[in-house]
Amino acid sequence: MKKHAKNGNVAIIGIGQTSFSSHKEDQNQVEMVQEAVINALADAGLKIGDIDCIVHGNMELFEMQFAPDLWHSLGTGAYGKDEYRITTGGTTGATLVCAADNLVASGLYGTVLAIGMEKLQEGNTTGGITNMADPLWFRNLQTGALTGTTSDGACAMIFTSEEKVKQGTKNPPVWIRDHIQVHREETIPNLFGFNKPEMTHHCAARTLFARNGIQDPVAYFDVFEMYDPSAWWAVDWLREFFLLKGDEHLRMLEAGDFDLDGRIPINPSGGVIASNPIGATAMLRPAEAALQIRGDAGGHQIKKEVRHALASGFGGTFWTVLMILEKELNWQEVNHD
Repeated sequence: MKKHAKNGNVAIIGIGQTSFSSHKEDQNQVEMVQEAVINALADAGLKIGDIDCIVHGNMELFEMQFAPDLWHSLGTGAYGKDEYRITTGGTTGATLVCAADNLVASGLYGTVLAIGMEKLQEGNTTGGITNMADPLWFRNLQTGALTGTTSDGACAMIFTSEEKVKQGTKNPPVWIRDHIQVHREETIPNLFGFNKPEMTHHCAARTLFARNGIQDPVAYFDVFEMYDPSAWWAVDWLREFFLLKGDEHLRMLEAGDFDLDGRIPINPSGGVIASNPIGATAMLRPAEAALQIRGDAGGHQIKKEVRHALASGFGGTFWTVLMILEKELNWQEVNHD
């Protein structure tokens, strides 16, 4: 037996976004990144000198710009600071959050700024990404975000340690309770026919909830910002993420349980179907979930109090990232095998 415990508790204290559009003609990449960073710093009441480390992520292949973080340092404020660059396909934004959390929890840095971005109009993303999947064997992948990735935009988030939170923050902290990443090659389900192995969503949810003592995720969570690359996928995946049986997810959908005023609202922000700036997309999910916890989501703030939020990322060859965000630092460690 062992305990699930982090080396240190980490809070989200700043969130910044740009507008999202199919074409942002008024900004180059650096200017777009800088806008998100400036907004995050202002939101947190910090200056760039308060940041110890930068974590940067996008899909450089899509804009055809090698090592874009070097150029973007003019907008990220990374000059003279430690920086990490991360690219994990569609999960990039969520991986950035996991990495930033780990860097702070480890004690290596006190405050970390993470930036996810994409300016898809500057490359031929759709042409490139659709050639990554066979149209016959991977026909399920050929619907939704895979063939509709046209968004430009950036998201920035600031993470800090519990010790620094105790010194005072501008906004109420949103705590990262736990996160998990599960990968599986997309060809495996095709090889197994109808006897398919466990989906990465289900595996991630089952493992994450078990080690945090969450027995009824529908009852526990107040909102779920889910990476939903298409409407039909979103409905199907709800069963996996909430560990539901049979057509229970369909009955919940018909009952309005996933509506903004339902039992567990799904994607008040509009989700991936609304915008998909790939390097930022999966970061927008925890960013929006954190805004819901703070009560700062504006026109799409749900009416009930949000104390526990779930956020997911997805990409590439069935990679799933799942994380739990909390309003209060009062969860207990639980034993697990």
